[in-house]
Amino acid sequence: MAKNKTAYVCNECGQDFPRWQGQCSACQEWNTITEVRLGAASPGRSTKFVGYAGASSNEVKTLDQIDLNAMPRILSHFGELDRVLGGGIVPGSAILIGGHPGAGKSTLLLQTLCHLAEQMPALYVTGEESLQQVAMRAHRLGLPTNKLRMLSETSVEQICEVALKELPKVIVVDSIQVMHMSDVASSPGSVSQVRESASYLTRFAKENGIAVIMVGHVTKDGSLAGPKVLEHCIDCSVMFEGDSDSRYRTLRSHKNRFGAINELGVFAMTERGLKEVANPSAIFLSRGEEESSGSLVMVVWEGTRPLLVELQVLVDNSAMSNPRRVAVGMDANRLAMLLAVMHRHGGLQMSDQDVFVNVVGGVKVTETSADLTLLLAMVSSFRGDILPSDLVAFGEVGLSGEIRPVPNGQERLIEAAKHGFKRAIVPKANVPKKPPAGMEVVGVSKLSEALEAI
Repeated sequence: MAKNKTAYVCNECGQDFPRWQGQCSACQEWNTITEVRLGAASPGRSTKFVGYAGASSNEVKTLDQIDLNAMPRILSHFGELDRVLGGGIVPGSAILIGGHPGAGKSTLLLQTLCHLAEQMPALYVTGEESLQQVAMRAHRLGLPTNKLRMLSETSVEQICEVALKELPKVIVVDSIQVMHMSDVASSPGSVSQVRESASYLTRFAKENGIAVIMVGHVTKDGSLAGPKVLEHCIDCSVMFEGDSDSRYRTLRSHKNRFGAINELGVFAMTERGLKEVANPSAIFLSRGEEESSGSLVMVVWEGTRPLLVELQVLVDNSAMSNPRRVAVGMDANRLAMLLAVMHRHGGLQMSDQDVFVNVVGGVKVTETSADLTLLLAMVSSFRGDILPSDLVAFGEVGLSGEIRPVPNGQERLIEAAKHGFKRAIVPKANVPKKPPAGMEVVGVSKLSEALEAI
């Protein structure tokens, strides 16, 4: 008989240890290391069927001998989802979709599988909800329900056995935190159960050419719950973001072995479920009828396309000894740095002012091309001057006050011209030889030149 192996795993960070100890040396937490028994696989159990062209083989090949046509992508019902995944669902891939409760993860996947089931076999596995609850949601959304196969199960071994009989092309597991394996001696949702369940499902997907989409919960800080190894063993990690009081949801990829990362997809939550937004710039540019100071439009680059977003800044006299610096949708540390650059190289002192920054629409801006837009909007609010509504700006600002170029400058200007913007303030290195028709492009190399341009 095969002997069961024993491992010691920290329930907080997932670190492995050869023996038990009171404190985890990785995360410094006490009494979090538990014993995990790793049972040997049964001799008669097999998770692989014969006939899949992309199944793993011991034969050594060169790169040019590998047939890429044997793995065509599966197009979902949503073009925005296909964009985030890099062009569609790859057979044999393991995809993890995370998000806050109520963001719409289950709704998105239920809509996708109901339409995919019209073209190919699909299996939806629910572990948190009953089959009646899922059916009620599908009928409420008006989805086709006569083709999708449903299963209510939390055992990973049972799910794989049913999948070998049904032979679906796509499987949705909702969610990975409630799944468990009989060989792991811990409760569902623990670090060891989540890690082993995800690893088993990923191996099953690779061996059989079945795309497995797993739903994951998030912690209080917005990161995926479970061990960090969970994100390493999967092929694609996607976060579904959006507040419960907001109509729009954003789908962003953090890891993708089959496409670009930081790709952004935008959806609108309606009574009939999620609807994709083909032109998200038009949503984030819904400005008020009355123009006000401190508002300026920037062009950020999200994945493979430009996105126009309005940036609002409010500068007001502070009644406290320590003025407040609040940034919603941007990095607060970068805001403090740019305030110092403005004082040193722009000649404006704001040490006694409260500064509030907001990115309209709930978009999170992580790239540095918003530096110039933020400084110009800050000056507009501080002086009370209204910037032209047809003005757009982007560029990175260095500590010495220089304006650095950003990638894809030509594509950003073309996107701004499509939405009717007539003037742009950009880094001098991003000025094209032939500007878009009807647009005046002003190139600046220092912060002082940008202040003179407005």
